[in-house]
Amino acid sequence: MRPGLALGVALGLLAAGAGAQEQAAPGSGAVLRGLDRITTELHDLELANGETADLGALRVTLGECRYPEGNPAGDAYAHVTIREGEGGKLWFDGWMLASSPALNALEHPRYDVWVIRCTT
Repeated sequence: MRPGLALGVALGLLAAGAGAQEQAAPGSGAVLRGLDRITTELHDLELANGETADLGALRVTLGECRYPEGNPAGDAYAHVTIREGEGGKLWFDGWMLASSPALNALEHPRYDVWVIRCTT
């Protein structure tokens, strides 16, 4: 297939799928789960949008959380920023999806963090 034709087909498929997307509603916060791989301890962090909490040496900040409109128990996704301490190394800054934690994961030698759900 010619490159231009392949690009046109791909864009057409994306446009067709875009109309079928479910609308997202903003949550007031989120529940995140953190794992310390050394101690094997799990920690649930319930954060409001814009709030920061400590997980060991990490500072976890929730930007916002969204979920499928009309289905708060649905697949949540949250914008999360994770730094080493106050103003330290940036380990993660992006969107995490509850249904696919490995898709956009924190890459830290000691800690794992993932989204559980939004709070309303």
